Amino acid sequence: MQDTPPATPGFEAPGTDGPAAAATAQEGKVETLPSPEEVLRQAELKAAEHHDAWLRAKAETENLRRRAQEDIAKAHKYAAEKFAAEMLPVKDSLEAALATESATVDNMRSGVDLTLKQLSAAFERSGLVEISPLGEKFDPHRHQAISALEDDGEANRVIKVLQKGYALNERVIRPALVVVSKARDT
Repeated sequence: MQDTPPATPGFEAPGTDGPAAAATAQEGKVETLPSPEEVLRQAELKAAEHHDAWLRAKAETENLRRRAQEDIAKAHKYAAEKFAAEMLPVKDSLEAALATESATVDNMRSGVDLTLKQLSAAFERSGLVEISPLGEKFDPHRHQAISALEDDGEANRVIKVLQKGYALNERVIRPALVVVSKARDT
């Protein structure tokens, strides 16, 4: 004796004649499920397609990484190119001054003055700014105090600049060497 499961509304066991089977039979079509081999073949094709797409994406990512590394290496290698191009006229002026055989002191002085102006202009175009803090409040990030002298003025003020400092695009590359004021002992 075989027990049959109770009927569930809306569910029909396979191979039974019910409303769904009748509808399919009326259309003249019989639905067949694909064979397990066909399902496996389709899954393998899909997996191969996804694997190929993954390999292509991986290769593209590797190419982008390699190109970025090359760009960074070139940027490091040629970082000073613009500044070097700015310095060439300054060097040319100095060489021309030294090549002059009949130079007087006044001619040399005016030539050196013009060369200094060229150098200052090249520095400015390259973002190299002079730090000359005479009279400013001492800033340890931009100045290096060599000594402190008693002064009647406000303490911690730059009273003498021994060597100018320089900043490249607002980043200090050489702090100014300064003498700072300190309050008088009373």
